Amino acid sequence: MSAGRHRMRSGIHGAAAAAAVGVLVVTAGGWVGYRQLAGPDCSGKIELSVAVATELAPAVDAAASEWEQKGAAVDGTCIDVTVAAADAVEVAAVVAAKHGATLAGVGQASGTAVSPDVWIPDSSTWLLRLQTGGAAAFAPGNGASIASSPVVVAMPEPRAEVLGWPQQEIGWTELLARVNSDRPLKTGIVEPTRDAAGLSGLLSLMTAASSAGGATAEQDRIGALRALASGASALRQDLLAKFPTASDGTTLASSLGAAALSEEDVIQYNAKKPPVPLAALYLKPSPLPLDYPYAVLPGIEPAKDSAARVLFEVLTTPSFKDKLAAQALRGPDGNWGSGFEPPKGAPSPAGGDPSAAPPPQGGIAAGGLAPDAVERAVSSWSIATLSGRMLCIIDVSGSMKKAVPTANGATRQQVTAEAARRGLNLFDDSWSIGLWVFSTRLDGSRDYRQVVPTGPLSRQRSTLERSLDTITSSSGDTGLYDTLLAAYKDVQQNWEPGKVNSIVLFTDGKNEDADGISQRQLLAELKRIKDPDQPIQVIIIGIGTEVSKAELDTIAQSAGGGAFVAADPTKIGDIFLRAIALRKAPA
Repeated sequence: MSAGRHRMRSGIHGAAAAAAVGVLVVTAGGWVGYRQLAGPDCSGKIELSVAVATELAPAVDAAASEWEQKGAAVDGTCIDVTVAAADAVEVAAVVAAKHGATLAGVGQASGTAVSPDVWIPDSSTWLLRLQTGGAAAFAPGNGASIASSPVVVAMPEPRAEVLGWPQQEIGWTELLARVNSDRPLKTGIVEPTRDAAGLSGLLSLMTAASSAGGATAEQDRIGALRALASGASALRQDLLAKFPTASDGTTLASSLGAAALSEEDVIQYNAKKPPVPLAALYLKPSPLPLDYPYAVLPGIEPAKDSAARVLFEVLTTPSFKDKLAAQALRGPDGNWGSGFEPPKGAPSPAGGDPSAAPPPQGGIAAGGLAPDAVERAVSSWSIATLSGRMLCIIDVSGSMKKAVPTANGATRQQVTAEAARRGLNLFDDSWSIGLWVFSTRLDGSRDYRQVVPTGPLSRQRSTLERSLDTITSSSGDTGLYDTLLAAYKDVQQNWEPGKVNSIVLFTDGKNEDADGISQRQLLAELKRIKDPDQPIQVIIIGIGTEVSKAELDTIAQSAGGGAFVAADPTKIGDIFLRAIALRKAPA
């Protein structure tokens, strides 16, 4: 097989059999070292598709090109490697659809998109999100980092100099104080549900708000979320365009003042010689870096899996670090190769800076980052930046009086009310929220009672907060079916265009109302009255171990939504946030 001219694809759409960009060779027993692979011409072909983060793809393509030029061959078998430069969010949508996961803010995969054999996204957080998003069995092979780029706070140099840059160290707590001050720093972010550097910055800022403690910690956290949301951009290019184009005071004051970006973003921006260069601030503690994990996706053929192992070895040779340097990227240990031009003040592990810890071997996922921390940040962001109309319904049957051992003896009722209150803090005044409670015969013969009618939070936030404080459990049973049908009709009657109209119902039991409708009647009535032009998303959150997940799934799916179960009631809050964040925006 003769060597051909390499062409790198610019995306993941279309047929996988695009022009080959490399030839790799495997043995029948697995794989061998890079230095051993030079050999005679080979025959046969196994196609290996590799989707790579856009900024890293040229380096991977160059390594594959050199491989082909050396005529690599083992056992006479050739491997054609197709490198596709692709945004991580696009591949994440494809992989999520294939493995049954749902990722907040990612959206649906294109109908023409295909899943690669190997995926090298910019961050291991994508792999974590897929696992927590419903693909629990998603277990890609390898996962080791092949490159890295620290996440920094990019700031126009004149503004950074006022803060003492580059001599003075700046921490996330100080940045948080400036974001939430009376004259706030104008901040921006690329949507953290769709951008790993944005997510890393969000995690660091949220951690700073939480670690500050005190009575204002929650307020500081929400304030930072709202400040970032006001300057959010869907695309990195759009965010970069918000930085000042002149150094006069008026332009600096009206332009973007700070944003979480990768070091590579700042280097590439400054390489274009802008009127106002960006300073890269390496805040302490260091945010999660972009770690570019090498993920062999599950389900590929054994021969392709062996080929993927060989390719990984090619991408971890010493010479590959120099190819990374040409793309303004560091090696996986945090050091850089020949030709790398770091921003002013950039730390390097080679220089003995302990704050510049290298990405853990095996990627961030292997380094112990808690998946729920990522999910909580993504969910909080989604809620804080969306608008909707929601009816919240809380079970007040007798079983809700049961104490929760993991919550210092608080009852299920108290834990649920607290979860709802924390969620309420994230909703801005553009939301409309209502509150019902239900049991059996709670209001005469009715199983439910309206506590606060659905209305704008701008005028009834305090009323809702007081109402959540005063909810008490009854001695009744669980009138689930009658309540849900009545709620659906209420939301349908008051449906509001342009917003996600939804019902969120908390319950710790099964339907126990002998005088009410049956499940069959409920499902039939929901099917009869459902209007595709006025969609209503129904979210049911089961509490404890007595609920029937099968029953809740059947009802929620029939109504148009989903069911979640918090076997440990202390996890209600996280599940509530995730459930709300996964709502589909109106068409």
